[in-house]
Amino acid sequence: MTRPGGDLPPHPGLAEGPVYLDYNATTPVDPRVAEAMTPYLACFFGNPSSNHPYAATPRWALAEARAQVARLIGARPGEIVFTGSGSEADLLALRGAVLASGRPHPHVITQATEHPAVLQTCRALERLHGARVTVLPVDRDGLVEPDALADAFTEDTVLVSMMAANNETGALQPITQLASLARERGAMFHCDAAQAAGKIPLDAGDLGVDLLTIVGHKMYAPKGAAALYVRDGVSLEPVIYGGGQERGLRAGTENVALAVALGTAARLAAEELASGAPARVAALRDDLHQRLAIGLPGRVHLNGPEKNRLPNTLNVSIDGALGHEVLAAVGEIAASTGSACHSGTHTPSPVLTAMGLDATRALGTLRLSLGRWTTAEQIETAAATLIRAAGAQ
Repeated sequence: MTRPGGDLPPHPGLAEGPVYLDYNATTPVDPRVAEAMTPYLACFFGNPSSNHPYAATPRWALAEARAQVARLIGARPGEIVFTGSGSEADLLALRGAVLASGRPHPHVITQATEHPAVLQTCRALERLHGARVTVLPVDRDGLVEPDALADAFTEDTVLVSMMAANNETGALQPITQLASLARERGAMFHCDAAQAAGKIPLDAGDLGVDLLTIVGHKMYAPKGAAALYVRDGVSLEPVIYGGGQERGLRAGTENVALAVALGTAARLAAEELASGAPARVAALRDDLHQRLAIGLPGRVHLNGPEKNRLPNTLNVSIDGALGHEVLAAVGEIAASTGSACHSGTHTPSPVLTAMGLDATRALGTLRLSLGRWTTAEQIETAAATLIRAAGAQ
């Protein structure tokens, strides 16, 4: 399997299974990541905060991992706070900023297609801490209109939270422009970059954000490894109280192995970005789209922006088909749909609904997300299989 910059062996977790096109849900752990973290499970067990020889190697590894994550997003190592998940990082950012503001009725602005980790935290802040939340609408492509954000600020606005890339459509929000509006009005800006980090270049300074979420299992590290970029000078209320680890924002003895995994994944992602990997994946994505459009003429419709999206993400609706039935009919593909199943009933995705798609189109949606181990042969197989299944409906 040829990649920009060298050869990558087949992944052992994917060798005998169906074609995996659900990389936005989670990525397989890169064997190089697993190899890097193993010594910190098997040998280097010391508490990095201790003052004896067993702590030295874990302490060095933790610092190196922090530096690797920082380099991926153009930050300083001291601005990286390790967390146990992206949802926890979002919680630290939103709750931390609201509680640290000292405002009796702080105002938060977000948008309709955010991840539930942000939207549900906002609801909890309303319920438990007297916050007011404005949820901005999105256009047909799932994008926030900067003028709508500008009009939403109040004297009590303390935080704006907007994702970099949508997990379903891959739509890229105009973060630099949105963050600039927040900065002009004295509000902090948080960006959930779970889907974007490692897929597209990100520089926290250029973006102008104060807080940015990074998630390991979206870029070939294990689940349970994540981080929050906290710009120097930003004050947050801690999410976990205790011994003062992670700048006092997230107490608890650090999981060095998972930090090493996240750092290694960040280093590998940076190398791929530099070597042109996003262009390779985008070409495969576009080939898949073209094959589907040719095989199902007039029935395939792209959801989200054509250009301003992640290079690995294809979200399409197929006329006359239900996404969940198409995938159920093919065992050769692992992917997601534009619906959620509750007690056997399929309901349209809230993201697609917020974009103005009707229920029929939303329920006919497939989310096909590619990744590091996707090959041209797999794309050919996936397209032929999906065309056959959708054609039968």
